[in-house]
Amino acid sequence: MIPIVTPDEMAAIDAAAPEPVEVLIERAGTALARTALGMLGGGYGRRVTVLAGKGNNGADGRAAAQWLRRRGVRVALIDASDTPESLPPAHLSIDAAYGTGLRRPYVPPPPASVPDAPQRAAPILAADIPSGVNGLTGEILGEPWIADQTVAFGALKPGLVLHPGAQHCGQVTVAPIGLDTSSARTHLMTAHDVSCWLPVRPTEAHKWQTACWVIAGSPGMTGAAHLAAAAAMRSGSGYVRLSTPGLDAAEVLAGGTAPTEAVGHPLPADNWADAIEADEQSRFKAMVVGPGLGRQSTTVQSVRELVGRTPLPLVIDGDGLFALGLEAERVLADRTAPTVLTPHDGEYRILTGEAPNPDRFAAARSLAAVTGVHVLLKGPTTVVADPEGTAVAVANGDARLATAGTGDVLAGLICGLLSAGVEPMKAAASAAWLHGQAATIRPSGGMAASDLLLALPQAWEAATQQKAAP
Repeated sequence: MIPIVTPDEMAAIDAAAPEPVEVLIERAGTALARTALGMLGGGYGRRVTVLAGKGNNGADGRAAAQWLRRRGVRVALIDASDTPESLPPAHLSIDAAYGTGLRRPYVPPPPASVPDAPQRAAPILAADIPSGVNGLTGEILGEPWIADQTVAFGALKPGLVLHPGAQHCGQVTVAPIGLDTSSARTHLMTAHDVSCWLPVRPTEAHKWQTACWVIAGSPGMTGAAHLAAAAAMRSGSGYVRLSTPGLDAAEVLAGGTAPTEAVGHPLPADNWADAIEADEQSRFKAMVVGPGLGRQSTTVQSVRELVGRTPLPLVIDGDGLFALGLEAERVLADRTAPTVLTPHDGEYRILTGEAPNPDRFAAARSLAAVTGVHVLLKGPTTVVADPEGTAVAVANGDARLATAGTGDVLAGLICGLLSAGVEPMKAAASAAWLHGQAATIRPSGGMAASDLLLALPQAWEAATQQKAAP
């Protein structure tokens, strides 16, 4: 996994480095210059404009300027505190004006134009983070340039992976400059990580070893239940029982969208938690509750009773989160089995009474600490946090996931992985990665949530190939 550290954490890491700051600046400048040379396709005859501030970020830019000059590049070095209204023509602009410490709006001049094509703006390379992007939250301060590439030094910063800042960074690479980032509590998950976490069925496996129970849907609203059940089957569950309170076994599977392989099981419309016997649950390895259940008072009470009673690893999604509401801490207090909450921003407000903090890592950590369970906070970048403060970012999805039903698929994916024995942090993060990967496999337009189900095997294969790669 790729470490992510806050600006304050990076300052402490810098201060603890055994080498003097001048050595670190030279390494950062060299890494920046090498990336610039690659973007230029060579040095001689090329022009680069470097916008450099007074701090270490500016020093990195000045070091890069010296390195490029030695390679034959014509460099215009401009002080960010005294920037002209227009920049000289260049084949590349390097943004080293301000780093992660900027706290005020920043409005640079328009990017330099390409010398032989003045109607076209030169590509932009950012040093550590585009100036004007909040390094902690990804919030935009002013009107920063949108970089084509960003070279982060030592580790990623939250603003590089959280939106809207991530949209200003272009392709991000991390340049190791000799800093010890082993203390990082936050990481960006990669495909290789997923490949190491996905379960492998043993030769002697049978379906009940990875059975899960999906309690979802309501009369006339069974789509969410069917999506969650199908996703669980595609992420490790060998057997899926599907129950919709108020429907008999045949009605649960009616409508043509239920997975053929799921087994319907009746539950009464009211007080259905009382109808789930302990010995029945003993055959299952995980459970998901909430998608499409509805928000009636009797449903709220049954969800709370189930959460308090079931010994199974549990995913609580959708209307299940509504049922917990501001009582989440109390209802979850006695749970000992792994539990994953999957709120989007609106559901986070239902659980806490307020919107997530712009620092979404802190927001997910806070809810996980208060409730004592794992939290998957949905968004353009998904954040998974555990009660101890470890957090993982998943950033491979895109806007194709912003359609009804995709959250139900994600809930089922997590449950399937839990049923296969994957630890809750790894199950939630891997499910989010598979979810995002499945979306990117589909066409850029016209995708529906059920399309993800068709792409999940391919997404799974894409991860396992990472493990097989040398």
